[in-house]
Amino acid sequence: MLNAIQWDSTLIRRYDQAGPRYTSYPTAVQFHERVSQFDLLHALRDSRKALKPLSLYVHIPFCAHICYYCACNKVITKDRGRTQPYLEKLEREVEIISRHLDPQQKVEQLHFGGGTPTFLSHDELRHLMGHLRQHFNLLDDDSGDYSIEIDPREADWSTMGLLRELGFNRVSLGVQDLDPSVQRAVNRLQTLEETRAIVEAARTLQFRSINIDLIYGLPLQTPERFARTVAEVIALQPDRLSLFNYAHLPERFMPQRRINTSDLPNPGDKLAMLQASIEQLSAAGYRYIGMDHFALPDDELASAQEDGSLQRNFQGYTTHGHCDLIGLGVSSISQIGDLYCQNNSDLSKYQDSLAHSELATLRGLHCDADDRLRRAVIQQLICHFQLRFADIEQTYAIDFRSYFADIWPQLQQMASDGLIELTAQGIDVKPAGRLLVRSLCMLFDRYLSELNQQRFSRVI
Repeated sequence: MLNAIQWDSTLIRRYDQAGPRYTSYPTAVQFHERVSQFDLLHALRDSRKALKPLSLYVHIPFCAHICYYCACNKVITKDRGRTQPYLEKLEREVEIISRHLDPQQKVEQLHFGGGTPTFLSHDELRHLMGHLRQHFNLLDDDSGDYSIEIDPREADWSTMGLLRELGFNRVSLGVQDLDPSVQRAVNRLQTLEETRAIVEAARTLQFRSINIDLIYGLPLQTPERFARTVAEVIALQPDRLSLFNYAHLPERFMPQRRINTSDLPNPGDKLAMLQASIEQLSAAGYRYIGMDHFALPDDELASAQEDGSLQRNFQGYTTHGHCDLIGLGVSSISQIGDLYCQNNSDLSKYQDSLAHSELATLRGLHCDADDRLRRAVIQQLICHFQLRFADIEQTYAIDFRSYFADIWPQLQQMASDGLIELTAQGIDVKPAGRLLVRSLCMLFDRYLSELNQQRFSRVI
């Protein structure tokens, strides 16, 4: 099978290391402050001239409750009045950005992330979407991929009806774990009934796709308890499912300091959870897309992987990697041509910039020729588990083996270990290596030796 996975404990022990998730290459860790709003405006001009299709990401940072495991950029508050000053600045950003684009540039993909986007009131959501439609060419025939992240505790049937009316056709639900003791340990109490109600609403209202996020490695989880959670989620039949490894980095993320380290499962139990989950999902008909993501065979991600069109960007696996990605809101990242740029992650500073009609661009980078080459290699491996050297050699005018001579012994070792098949024509990731594809991609990352790998989660 295209997506077959073979569990190999020996390989996992050997190659399970900390490393990037490669939603971009170079990764955001390489961003620097020599990139400004003027670089962004220049890139937008090039996008306009080429009439590139667009993908919009809108960051809504507010949450009513803190989840102790969370590493997102968020603002915890019960004060719903805090949203209005932010939305005013966000709408100002929309106005400035849109002036540098062509009305003919269609928005093929839209995603609201957070935080908790449904923290906004119905009126605020309606007004924000109206503002986006006024300034960008949003599709009105339901053909775009317009998605939003939902906390089932912050939504109901009327919320789902409003979102469908506003044009959203995909939803992603945060669940993480359904066991009450685990939920208490991470301060996220959420019943199965709350989640099921939102799933049923999405199906009734004909949302095109439902994704559910789970996390393994949380405090008080055991293989038996987590298997029950996975079974309950499979019964809901989401189109896509993400199974993330919890990275406990309390020195970087303050809320994680509230987690009792002694409550975390040991490495053996974490591996058992992952192995059992993969077996459960495979038995239920889900395909392994890669990097913790699973999808039903008729899902667009599975189809794109089969026909070779699957891509990966800051929104994860996508069929819209050909679009210029514009990030709106605090901490948001844009990828326009060969420019990456990120807004200020400090809410006050973000709002201050827009209050002066200046974009909040803080840092980023311009990809050079080597970055583009390595990005293409990593993208092909992480999306399709194979690489044909001739494709890279023809596009980038190199001899592959000579260009990557420094890592060739490591590739040969991976081949000897059974992770990959290495031939004169290319690389094929074997079923036993697919869970570890990040470790393969890390060989092609020329920046990784400069980085403190403690910044990253482990592969498994």
